[in-house]
Amino acid sequence: MKKVSIIIPVFNESDTFKNILERVENAKFSGLEKEIIIVDDCSKDGTIEILKTLENRYKILYHEKNYGKGAAIRTAVKEASGDYIVIQDADLEYAPEDYDLLLPFLINDEADVVYGSRFLNDNNSKNFILKNKIANLFLTMLTNILYGASITDMETCYKAFKADIIKSINIKSNRFDFEPEITAKLMKKKIRLKELPISYFGRAHHEGKKINWKDGLCAIITLIKYRFVD
Repeated sequence: MKKVSIIIPVFNESDTFKNILERVENAKFSGLEKEIIIVDDCSKDGTIEILKTLENRYKILYHEKNYGKGAAIRTAVKEASGDYIVIQDADLEYAPEDYDLLLPFLINDEADVVYGSRFLNDNNSKNFILKNKIANLFLTMLTNILYGASITDMETCYKAFKADIIKSINIKSNRFDFEPEITAKLMKKKIRLKELPISYFGRAHHEGKKINWKDGLCAIITLIKYRFVD
């Protein structure tokens, strides 16, 4: 039976973590066997105490310092044993049930990577903070210009990979610049990438959203950098 490795990077998500983990457990994931890999990025809010009670059920890894989302994903990818690898944030912005829509295109060999696009679902329009939406659209436009692509949502968390594809990429980014780096390197490899609409329920910064304007600037630099270097 084929397996999907579900990577969950965690940093200070004690309020939402149990909820999202329960939803991941209940989601179908196209009938694949599930391997849940949780990487705590040095949480300070009680998340680690929650994780300690779950060590007999999941593969849980701990960072001794806060390195960032990209570093957490890099740690988990090395440990993943699934045929497919997906990424699930530990907040409630994305719906784990949507992976049931993305994975069949990998299973049926119709794509090598599938992105869940927030902008292909009209119902999401009211769930974006305007400045975040504008920033996301700008970064996607820049991606398309630099790499001759035609995607709609570069910054989406929901990315599903054939395992050998993501494992073949040397991920260097430690923080939220993971998204532009992985997209840039996938585009340069000219892999088969498909996008499908997903649900999205955006959080504001006062609700715990961690990305900010500095991360947007870093994304611009990352996109330009990897256009010219490997």
